[in-house]
Amino acid sequence: MLTNFAIGQYVPAESYVHRLDPRSKLLFVILFAFAVFMANNPVTYGILTIFVLSGVAAARISYGYMVKGLKPVWFLLLFTVVLHLLTTKGGEVYFETGWFSIHEEGVRQAIYMTLRIGLLVLISSLLTLTTSPIDLTDGLERLLAPAKKIGVPVHEVALMLSIALRFIPTLMEETDKIIKAQTARGADFESGNMVRRAKAMLPIVIPLFVSAFRRAEELALAMEARGYRGGEGRTRLRQLKFTWRDPALAVILLVIMGLVGWLRA
Repeated sequence: MLTNFAIGQYVPAESYVHRLDPRSKLLFVILFAFAVFMANNPVTYGILTIFVLSGVAAARISYGYMVKGLKPVWFLLLFTVVLHLLTTKGGEVYFETGWFSIHEEGVRQAIYMTLRIGLLVLISSLLTLTTSPIDLTDGLERLLAPAKKIGVPVHEVALMLSIALRFIPTLMEETDKIIKAQTARGADFESGNMVRRAKAMLPIVIPLFVSAFRRAEELALAMEARGYRGGEGRTRLRQLKFTWRDPALAVILLVIMGLVGWLRA
């Protein structure tokens, strides 16, 4: 499950989505998230779902891989469903026994919130799967450039965000290796109550933190050895340029937001 986490991974390919400017993709993901929160009925959620599935097809990424990327958030999705079924009341009563009852509004909100989280995870995964870490850093820095006027270290912020995304799959892989090593030594992470399971996680958490700090120190030493001194005076080998694909993406975004706003209940 840990090695299937899609956010932070990059899959090189020659597709329409891969060729988009990273600034366009970043802005699209942000505005698409607003559209997801605007949706409030089956039609609007259906439009957003169809677009995400079309984007995955345009990026030439298999649907199976994207579904695997949802595995780490399955617990969150399940928790969201159970929470709304238990707490949200209203409308027709579908099932009732004692204190427990399932209402129409609870089922509706459970479906909508699950779709909302799933769409946000998928669109974020699609961003990192189709954008290299270098392009993502450059795109973030260009978008945040106006903040330099108020003293914000834009280059450093963009670099930290990019490194954080880049290390997500690395730490997931490291966690998986530690779990397998501890299991081979007889560790049990599945039996017992919640307190016992939490205590059993210590042999995983401590080596993971040690490994993370070691990797951070190695990265800092490598950057210093290569003469990194921040963003001042740095040049770029690859220059970001908008093409005809980026205005086309903007038109698609405007159509989606217009439809979602118009069809909201």
